[in-house]
Amino acid sequence: MSRKLPILLLLAVALQALAKVDETQAARLGQDLTPLGGERAGNAAGSIPSWQGGLAQPPANYRPGMHHPDPYAGDAPLYRVDGRNLDEHRAQLPAGLQALLQHNPGYSLRVYPTRRSAAAPQRIYDATRFNARNAELISGGNGVAGVAAGIPFPLPQDGQQAIWNHIMRYRGEQISMHTNQAAVLANGAYNLLKLERDIYFRYGREGVTPQDLDNTLFYYKYRVVAPAKLSGSALVVQETLDQVLAIRKAWRFNRGERRVRRLPMLAYDSLQPDTNGLATADVVDAYNGAPDRYQWQLLGKQEMLVPYNSYAVHQQGIPYEQILQRNTLNPELLRYELHRVWVVEAELRKGFSHPYGKRRFYLDEDSWQILAVDLYDKSGALSGLQESHPISYYEVPMFGSTLETLYDFKGGRYFVDGLDNNEPMYDFNAPLSPRDFTPQALRREGN
Repeated sequence: MSRKLPILLLLAVALQALAKVDETQAARLGQDLTPLGGERAGNAAGSIPSWQGGLAQPPANYRPGMHHPDPYAGDAPLYRVDGRNLDEHRAQLPAGLQALLQHNPGYSLRVYPTRRSAAAPQRIYDATRFNARNAELISGGNGVAGVAAGIPFPLPQDGQQAIWNHIMRYRGEQISMHTNQAAVLANGAYNLLKLERDIYFRYGREGVTPQDLDNTLFYYKYRVVAPAKLSGSALVVQETLDQVLAIRKAWRFNRGERRVRRLPMLAYDSLQPDTNGLATADVVDAYNGAPDRYQWQLLGKQEMLVPYNSYAVHQQGIPYEQILQRNTLNPELLRYELHRVWVVEAELRKGFSHPYGKRRFYLDEDSWQILAVDLYDKSGALSGLQESHPISYYEVPMFGSTLETLYDFKGGRYFVDGLDNNEPMYDFNAPLSPRDFTPQALRREGN
């Protein structure tokens, strides 16, 4: 016992050391690194510029409530990538995006000048600097301690830290929004599902301390508005920080039964309600929930062509049928840019079940938003692609996805979420509180 104890203590100290960086490294944030840990300088070729603070203020033509005007509307595409010149660009394309181009001859990527528009409030930058010295993984990497706001690991040392940076990135304090989702079948048919959604964030909220979090990241609720046969059904989720310690709690109100039921599991590979079986629970927001079913590896940084500054597909008044084409989104409404991304690979652990045996994530260095995911089935074959098409919500400021897609290569279909072109714009000041996210509140709204 006396010989083993010092070894265990040394191991514990070593693991804790891996979770933090010293003051010299932390001091790089805001210097040669951006406040959230990206490289401030551009690349040697000049195709990626230096970060100059991002879009921290709305442009002059923005008015509250607008679908965000495109500050880069004057940019012209630098070039296109399609099946004919794919080989010239493979090194800078996620495997799933290569497959999408190969399988759809009419599909192409419009590549624009790189605009490093990601920004966040100064208090998030300050919190991130604090986290670099204090954040640590707990529960075998399935939770994070010592933080209440900001990116927990701005100088990541492993894949788990990097994926937590995405999960805990800043997305405002509360959001009320109206969006549509659709499963587009192989023949191009789809039905829109319109949702009213509310999110109340605990993590990242101004003035919140680690003790105030009470193992809660955020509260989430949606209510189905259309079609009429589903209208009134609703869901509420209380998202825990350490989901191994306490799984997320979820309740669903079924209009037909007119009662609230506790869902036994809404995580990992359980199917999301109302998605026609296309989307598992953990693909929302590109990845969410506990990381314990995968082994995570940080593969480093790479310059990649990824969705970015997707204002064109976000604009008000675009008919949804113009966006949702057979097999793919309309490529003429999408924008791709060359950005440095962190590449993280996740392998399914033995003994666990999931449609995706491996995933490769591409995380934006400036915001930690996942921009693309290569999806592999249990046999190791490439089976799908996820993409997040982000913009800067510069009135917050916050950088995040306006539209998410999941392509199922085997079924020849895809799922899209976030269509808001003909809905009121997000309200980041909605009068929400934790009381709005309880089974009782769900029951009241359903009656």
